[in-house]
Amino acid sequence: MKNSIKVERAKKDITQADLAKVIGVSRQTINAIEKNKYVPSTVLAIKLAQHFEVAVMDIFTLEEND
Repeated sequence: MKNSIKVERAKKDITQADLAKVIGVSRQTINAIEKNKYVPSTVLAIKLAQHFEVAVMDIFTLEEND
């Protein structure tokens, strides 16, 4: 699964640490999601989408092998 969290963070000019604090996870979790090493729970995906004021599908995209 691909994601655009890094792009969304850049649009809002916030760091991984800032995003993590707002969402309620560690900076390492945000980093792992951005690097596609961790697939977030549904709740976490929704929290991220709400924070960026976009739909979940605008952030997370399934790849052919998912």
